[in-house]
Amino acid sequence: MSLTKDLGKFVADLSPNRIPEEAARVARMGIIDCIGTMIAGRNEDCVHIMREVLAPGAGQATITFGKDKGPAPETAWINGTAAHALDYDDVGLRGHPSTVLVPAILAEAETLGRSGADVAVAYIAGYETWAELFRRDTGLLHKKGWHPTGLYGAVGAAAACASLRRLDADKAAQAIALGASQSGGLMANFGTMTKPFHAGKAAHAGIMAARLAEAGFTASTDALEHPQGFLSAISVEGNPDRAGETKAGKEWAILSQGIGIKKYPTCYCTHRAIDCMLDLVAANPIRADEVAKITVNISDYFATVLRNHDPQTGLAAKFSMEFAMASGIIAKRVGLRELSDPFVQRPDVQDLMRRVEIVTTTEYDPDLAGGAFADSVQVELASGRIMQGEPVARATGHASRPLTEAQLYDKFADCLDAGASDIPAEILFKRLQAIQSTSARELTALH
Repeated sequence: MSLTKDLGKFVADLSPNRIPEEAARVARMGIIDCIGTMIAGRNEDCVHIMREVLAPGAGQATITFGKDKGPAPETAWINGTAAHALDYDDVGLRGHPSTVLVPAILAEAETLGRSGADVAVAYIAGYETWAELFRRDTGLLHKKGWHPTGLYGAVGAAAACASLRRLDADKAAQAIALGASQSGGLMANFGTMTKPFHAGKAAHAGIMAARLAEAGFTASTDALEHPQGFLSAISVEGNPDRAGETKAGKEWAILSQGIGIKKYPTCYCTHRAIDCMLDLVAANPIRADEVAKITVNISDYFATVLRNHDPQTGLAAKFSMEFAMASGIIAKRVGLRELSDPFVQRPDVQDLMRRVEIVTTTEYDPDLAGGAFADSVQVELASGRIMQGEPVARATGHASRPLTEAQLYDKFADCLDAGASDIPAEILFKRLQAIQSTSARELTALH
């Protein structure tokens, strides 16, 4: 069995008529949501710095759905960083698939003049490649310090771009191997500009891997499964499945795993608890000054990811359960306007954060990597009254609790408003809904 070669063959053989209709729908949802978060994040400092330092020259790829264009590799790097800058992009497969795949695919598809149908095929090629790696090691990569988005993303983006470039099975396998050698991302950098950089760098890596492979650049076609290869190198417990049957193309992970669309612009590890808190606040008016203690029950894995207990910036607050709970009570929401430095630094927010206690469990839900069977919140008032929220097993927006089309559009419109979009939300949303009957270049047109 050669996993790398098998994936190369899968990517080379994939075509629009082989993709289930529901898989195309999920891909379309991921593309729409990612473009929304990309536009919302395009004015963040990290994106401005990336644009200044990379200084992309002339090219055909559209930078953050604006007026400027650049070469595909640099554009994907910038756009991936923008899409992940607010941590509002979708989740799945222990990471953020669309924030890597979409920037790489769109930049290269525009450059190559590919169709929207090609974009959808490339997305599914990248997703299924990512999923094949994800299922081969049940270890929790965050515990070893890895950011899975940067690890799996470079490989998935390489597969997606190999699909766009219509590489044969051998060259697609070499592109995947080249992507694997560009994988990276450390959890220690969460809460800084470097976390979204991981996504952008993975998108850039995917484009370069496919281009180099097409030009004859060589890589080992057992790079994923080799004892000194990708799976062994990243494994937490040192026992990945390196020899099992390749399921990509035989079982559709995009149907069984899906993607979760974020309702809140914070780390996904906060979302179930936020749902619980907002339900509690809706049913029981709570003033911050009467709260004695907030107790949040989550897994130890989620607690490890949520490393910022005393955030002072909006960026750091994205990885703080303390902030999420305080915002839920004080603002009765956790949205883009709350994830700002002035709101985070408000005395009442800072004070309430200090009254949050995290209680952890090691009993994991086998169907939710690293998560407990449910997260819950309890609020104790100074009067002695205790209010217990209903435990939440799946966050709003999870594949099993998907957002409605109206909710997806509302988030999309909010994102485009936050990013001062050059294209009206209703026009771009309709264009993206019909992605399979248009071209990549038409998708980004400003008119």
